[in-house]
Amino acid sequence: METPRPLTYFVADVHLGLDVNDPADRERRFVSFLRSLPKERTQALYLLGDIWDFWYEYRDVVPKGYVRVFAALTELMDAGVKVYFFQGNHDVWTYHYFEELGMKRLEQPAYVDIEGTHFCLGHGDGLGPVPVGYRLLRGIFHNRVLQFLFSLLHPWLAFRFGNGWSRRNRLARHSDYFFKGKDEPLYKFASEYEKTHPVDYFIFGHYHVDIKIRTPEGADLFVLKDWMTSSPYLYFDGISILGGNFQKSEK
Repeated sequence: METPRPLTYFVADVHLGLDVNDPADRERRFVSFLRSLPKERTQALYLLGDIWDFWYEYRDVVPKGYVRVFAALTELMDAGVKVYFFQGNHDVWTYHYFEELGMKRLEQPAYVDIEGTHFCLGHGDGLGPVPVGYRLLRGIFHNRVLQFLFSLLHPWLAFRFGNGWSRRNRLARHSDYFFKGKDEPLYKFASEYEKTHPVDYFIFGHYHVDIKIRTPEGADLFVLKDWMTSSPYLYFDGISILGGNFQKSEK
């Protein structure tokens, strides 16, 4: 009998803690997803950013809650599953806590070989020719001096400010982002990146839409939707990419 191939999973934009729709249900769905992964076959799980809607950790303080999420992740790691995470634009302020739990942080764009297949992974924000205003905002979020100044705020005030800003920012968007196909900055990034790196699959989040589009060199570019109303994910079985609750849209 042929030995089952190992599986690798990808998920993004769960936005845990966001007070939109039913946050408790969203957390339950995510925990259910984590505990549904076949531990004996799963070799890795990639968290592609914005798993938390707002995350800021002090040296001795981290956000409360999410006990079942961390328990499910720990169960996977204890079973030998490697868990990797990327900082998104909402959970950028992760410093040491996730690594202390056993996860490994990756910087986008990460060039990863999985079973001889080449992947380019990340959250997706800031890649390609994005507007100057967004680059400036992203630079502010990543600035070490400004991060230190923010850490001087009492956690009571910091978390209320951060969660309030995050909620207003998300609700101000249209529910469905219009992915501009070949005119999208992410597509342009992929088109340039594959000129110097042989890539089979690009996988990102951030845009809150399900997208599958072919790049000029023949790679498949996937974008994962958020978990506001469904539980989308992708997995690789050593041969091809398959999706769970992924409503792909060819552009």
